[in-house]
Amino acid sequence: MSKTEFAETPPINWVNMLLFTITPTLAVTIVPLYGFFYGYDVFEWSIFLLYMGFCGISITAGYHRLWSHKTYQAHPCIRLIFAIGGACALQNDVFNWASDHRRHHQHVDDNEHDPYSAGRGFWFSHIGWILRDYASSPDDFSNIQDLRRDPILQWQHKNYLTLVLITNVLIPALIGFLHGDIVASLLLVGLLRLVLSQHATYLINSIAHIWGRQPYSDKSSARDNSIIALITYGEGYHNYHHTFQWDYRNGISWWHYDPTKWLIKSLSLCGLATGLKKVTAERIEAAKVKMQYQLVTQSSKNYKLSAHFQTKLEKEYQQLLLVLNEWAERRKAWLDCKAPNMTGRIHKMDRHRLKTRYKEAKRNLKARKREWELMLRNLPRIELAR
Repeated sequence: MSKTEFAETPPINWVNMLLFTITPTLAVTIVPLYGFFYGYDVFEWSIFLLYMGFCGISITAGYHRLWSHKTYQAHPCIRLIFAIGGACALQNDVFNWASDHRRHHQHVDDNEHDPYSAGRGFWFSHIGWILRDYASSPDDFSNIQDLRRDPILQWQHKNYLTLVLITNVLIPALIGFLHGDIVASLLLVGLLRLVLSQHATYLINSIAHIWGRQPYSDKSSARDNSIIALITYGEGYHNYHHTFQWDYRNGISWWHYDPTKWLIKSLSLCGLATGLKKVTAERIEAAKVKMQYQLVTQSSKNYKLSAHFQTKLEKEYQQLLLVLNEWAERRKAWLDCKAPNMTGRIHKMDRHRLKTRYKEAKRNLKARKREWELMLRNLPRIELAR
């Protein structure tokens, strides 16, 4: 993008400008002042946390993984809950949100077409793109024709402002009235929750494209940031997401904090979610190994590795790929024979043989990966010792 394009100053979106100026200002002034003079009790903080979770999960499990990426299908009652929660989060209706997000993935880091390109800086990708009517965020729903056929989303789009007022003002006021402090409820559940939930989401567009690791791909600025995952219900594993955006998971390991993934899986066990999409383990491993090899190849220039060592590195990489492919084939054969429709159709001896072959391939892959990772860790020392 040219300097003149970077200097683009489109018209200010005054609705958004006032919203994102007034609400944070009140949140950092009125909220603590009221707390100092009158205080907030445990019930009010509990409702605040519940509302935060409701809005956050509605965005991550609903707006993002369900509608923008279609990583699973959900029962109408779940879709309705997420549609209401998304309106409560005040991040626009699903049509606008999903359209912008799909455009972001299609043109990631393209400063001209990515609505919140990180290439234009932290401020722009975090909130600046919302404050002005930039050409990179057109009112064009041509990329969400599938969503426009959903009657629940049509209803949300038509009644969005009404839902915003009900969920952000009327319900908090009603809770406060029943509890005995309308102002406290409006300030915590309405105002502070709104500001924090919005900016937590926007951190994914900004920080998760600036700071973190890139273990799966460097084709975009997206990064895995486990700290961001803690405050965004698992969305911080952003490098994985941009590499495999059709996966309903962002954190793929058991220790990854991804409550959105746990919720979707729980819904599937209850029959409320179906068609959960997952990337195969072999594709994930292949992406990681490829990225490691790519990084080592790039850094070899800094270490001034000899042609002999570079040849050895290439040979080790190719051998690792062969072992990985063998593991993938045997794993698939073993999983296929365990499928419910294969019960009783495969002889017991054949099942035992497939299981043994898979375990052997798994051991070989584990050993080969240890050798590969040890070689990468010792890369400078190995060459210097020659």
